[in-house]
Amino acid sequence: MASDPNVSLWVKAEPFSYGALHIAPHPRLNFTNIKKIVIYAKTKAETGFPRLSYSVWRHIACNKLHLSEELAWLYFSTCHLLSENTSAVERLEWDHRISEATDLIKDGMKNKVRVGTLKFVLFLYIQQLNKVSLKASLVAGDEWPTRSSSPDLDTSGRNTPRNSNKVLDDHSHMVFIQNNIHEILELLLEHDTYGSSQGDLSLTLEAVEALGFILAGSVDRCKTMLPIQDIAMLQTLQHRSGYSKLMKSFSLRLLQNWIKDSLVQNPFGISACIASGRRLSWPMGAGDDSKEVKESSNKRGRIATNAHVVPKEHMKGNKIIIMSQVGKQTISRSSSTLENSSVKIHRCHSAFLYLLAPLRSVTIEKCHNTTVILGPVETHVYLSHCESVTLIACTRMVTVSSCTLCNLYLLTPNPPVVLSGNDSIRLAPYHTYYPKLEEHMAEVGIGAAMNMWDHPLCIGPDHKEDAPVWELLPPSDFFTFNIPFEMEGATKEIPGGLPSKYHRAIAHRSRQIDSWQKTVKEAGLSREQRKQFQALVESQFHLWLSESGHKRELDNLAVPQAAKH
Repeated sequence: MASDPNVSLWVKAEPFSYGALHIAPHPRLNFTNIKKIVIYAKTKAETGFPRLSYSVWRHIACNKLHLSEELAWLYFSTCHLLSENTSAVERLEWDHRISEATDLIKDGMKNKVRVGTLKFVLFLYIQQLNKVSLKASLVAGDEWPTRSSSPDLDTSGRNTPRNSNKVLDDHSHMVFIQNNIHEILELLLEHDTYGSSQGDLSLTLEAVEALGFILAGSVDRCKTMLPIQDIAMLQTLQHRSGYSKLMKSFSLRLLQNWIKDSLVQNPFGISACIASGRRLSWPMGAGDDSKEVKESSNKRGRIATNAHVVPKEHMKGNKIIIMSQVGKQTISRSSSTLENSSVKIHRCHSAFLYLLAPLRSVTIEKCHNTTVILGPVETHVYLSHCESVTLIACTRMVTVSSCTLCNLYLLTPNPPVVLSGNDSIRLAPYHTYYPKLEEHMAEVGIGAAMNMWDHPLCIGPDHKEDAPVWELLPPSDFFTFNIPFEMEGATKEIPGGLPSKYHRAIAHRSRQIDSWQKTVKEAGLSREQRKQFQALVESQFHLWLSESGHKRELDNLAVPQAAKH
């Protein structure tokens, strides 16, 4: 029977883009072992099912699967962040309490954290997204189908395997579900039905509700969104979804077929935004050099959003802004369009991007020689395949993969995750502010009580203790960053201040400047000598601005009212 054209299901982007670690999963994290987690959890009563406590998961992860405790908590806390509707106030309170707790009390606090058991097993299973299959690679030449290129986000990448860009590949997410839907549904089965014949296998309402973690749907051509269990239980669809009112359960076979028949590419994903997104005409500064102005106008970056088509009550995780191929330009924004959006920054070069609003998530991919200054990010910043990028961000989580010569100035309550393929990553404390920063931090639930910027978690096979891929920025190379825009707001200093050694470095440099100014003042120069000396200093300063590239940055900042719309 043909599927109803008004009914569509699609794969949610966030669990795959920010939940699935961009490395091959631990070999013990396979289907068989994940299926056993539900069975084991049910033997632990209220600490295991329907909501799994971290204490039970830690026992399974560390003692059964032999994962490290850091990786076990990373999986659990990431799933909690993406699946639980925790308020900003609750997140702030948690960070404050854990920042003041002893190690023993911290363990006790973590042990009490819970996530939906079935949602968590789905979260563990989708780690297979980045599994490398040698057999598939030999047969097909690639682990994933090739994506069609687009004018805004091309898929070619020098020195980059074709299957590396999972964050921007909503098509591969859909293919993963299509190819693995049977195993996914099997994970959600009641374990006492395993012995039944294939045709009798059924799923509970709770199991289908858990599918809502990775699947969303609509019955009116995506004008509104509904939970998948509500769609599957509609009177007109029960014969296809396999729902039995009498048994209050779903036939696995019929549900599986219905999902496969109804799957479409995410209507609020990257591909859809590229195809039908609304172009944003954000002011872009380009230096006053006539040749540079001409080049930048011919190769102007593309910025688009899908905010006009996303249902208002489902903006978080679905409202996207794409910034692609912005080059030799400065963009500064603090607007309602930007607020709570998932920002994708792709192939930008020699640019300065000021996105001064509370954000949902940010992906920075294949950029080089670019500085990105972000407002507070509620969930995740993901930096991938970048070179010589400076990131300045307050964010709950940050991940770095396949990057080189990048500087990260961070305020984050979680350890930065450093995956494979990185080299020369420098970590430093958050070193700037703007007037609305603390207001925006409160909106997304990030405080200054705890900052784990200097405790990275390295995951992957290429990390060696004698040759680390990261280092802490030396205090001698540390300078505070000034955001050169006027805004209303109460923040007057860097939240939480600076670590002592960096504070001392700034104070020492300030004393040196004061000493130099005093020396010049006491030199007894005549009026004409002071004039000549000032002209020499200004000449050398302008030469340095030009040679360092900062002249273009200053010229770009002259775009009127760039940060006010």
